[in-house]
Amino acid sequence: MDTLTGLLDGPKARGAFLLKSVFDPGWSVRIEDRAPISVVTLVRGTGWVVPDGGDPVPLGPGDVALARGPEPYTLTDTPGLAPQVTVGPDQRCHTAAGADVSESMSLGVRTWGAAHPGADAAVLLSGTYLAPGEIGRRLLDALPPLLVRSVDTADRTLVRLLGEEIDKDRPGQEIVLDRLLDLLLIGVLRGWLGDPGSGSPSWYRAYGDPVVGPALRLLHEEPAYGWTVAALAGRAGVSRAALARRFTEVVGEPPMAYLTGWRLALAADLLRAEPDATLAHVAHRVGYGSAFALSAAFKRIRGTSPQEFRTRTPAVASAAG
Repeated sequence: MDTLTGLLDGPKARGAFLLKSVFDPGWSVRIEDRAPISVVTLVRGTGWVVPDGGDPVPLGPGDVALARGPEPYTLTDTPGLAPQVTVGPDQRCHTAAGADVSESMSLGVRTWGAAHPGADAAVLLSGTYLAPGEIGRRLLDALPPLLVRSVDTADRTLVRLLGEEIDKDRPGQEIVLDRLLDLLLIGVLRGWLGDPGSGSPSWYRAYGDPVVGPALRLLHEEPAYGWTVAALAGRAGVSRAALARRFTEVVGEPPMAYLTGWRLALAADLLRAEPDATLAHVAHRVGYGSAFALSAAFKRIRGTSPQEFRTRTPAVASAAG
C-alpha cells in the first residue's frame, strides 16, 4: 500500500461536514475552523481564496482548493473585502458584530447563505475532513497550506454529482457524500503529485527512482516483515551501501528511519480504527515484537503513549469550511 492509497483506504471520510453555500456578489467569509483539511470548489461565479499572510489565489468554476489547517483563510469574491461572517471551530457562524447566524442563514439540508439569491449568486461546495488518517499524515504535512488546481474531466463529473447530492436527505446519504468527497480529494492529490513542478514530496518522487522505488514498495507492502537494510537491498536487487546512500539522498532519511515512521503511522490508524484491539495485536500487525517495543517507539517518536493517543479526542472540524 502506498501512502496515497493509505490516505483514503485507511480511515475514510466518516460524516465529513459538507455544505453548499450560496452568496450574492460582495461576499466574504473567514474560515477559522482549524480543520485538518478542507475541500472547496466553485460551481458558479468567481471567487478567491486568501490565506492569512499569503497572496489571494483565484478560484473559478472547475477549480478545487485544498486548505490545510489549522491556518485560517478567507473565501471571497473581492480580495480585501471585510468578512461578513466568520466560521469558528465550534461550527458556529458569527457576523463581525458578533451575531450568531448559524441557523438564520440556513437554507435547508446542507445549504447555507443568502436567503433570496440572485441569478448572479456564487455557489460553492465545501467538505471538511474531521480527522484525516495518520497514514496520510506524511502526505498532508507535505501539502502547502493552500493548493488550488483545475480538475480534469472525470473530476468535473464528481463535482457535478456532489452538487446534485449534497442537499438531498435520503437513507445512506452521508455515506454517498463521504465517498464522493474522497474521490474528489484523491483526484486533486493525484494531479498534484503527478505534476513535476508542483513541489510534491521527495518520498513520492522516489517511487520513480530505479534504486529507491522498489525498496519503498516493499516497505509499504510488507511493513511487518523483519527488515534490515541488507534484507531490503537484497530484495530490491542492489547493494546494501548503494541502497542506504541513495535512499537517504532521495527520501531525506535512512531506510530504517522511514520504516519506523511508516509502522507508527499504521499503528496510529489501527489504534483509532480498532479500539478493541490489544496493543500486542497492533504491534504484531505493524512489525513490532511486543506491546512494550511498540509503546517505547511510539512514545519516543510521537511524544505520547499509544493509549494516550487512542483516547485523545480527535480535533473536530467546523461548519462552512
